[in-house]
Amino acid sequence: MDPEAVLGTHTFEDVLFTDETETPVNVLTGETLAHSRMTVKEATAFVASIDTNTLQIALPASLETQVETQSKPYTSAAFFHFKATCSLERHRAYHAAYEADAFVVDFEADYESGNLTITVERTDDS
Repeated sequence: MDPEAVLGTHTFEDVLFTDETETPVNVLTGETLAHSRMTVKEATAFVASIDTNTLQIALPASLETQVETQSKPYTSAAFFHFKATCSLERHRAYHAAYEADAFVVDFEADYESGNLTITVERTDDS
């Protein structure tokens, strides 16, 4: 996929971690596992603390991962990650556009709705 194929604004629905993200429940007690009781506020603070040049978002972790590795219900990923953009081709195109001087790439992570909106525009120089 060419970086030009991602020009404009695209919204990916229900891809972000939210306070409604499914978490595992202990079948004996009916309670959510302690490591899975996390909020969007905690997730976004974690994402903001990641030391990287690429802006990060909080994606939901699978129930299996939460149980097997006792991980939190979210994980950090680049905002153009294929789990968020629903396609490895889109991931590569957004990544290429993000790295190129010919494009300006911006995103909005709406953790209330779970939607991620990515906007790609050409720079004035190109």
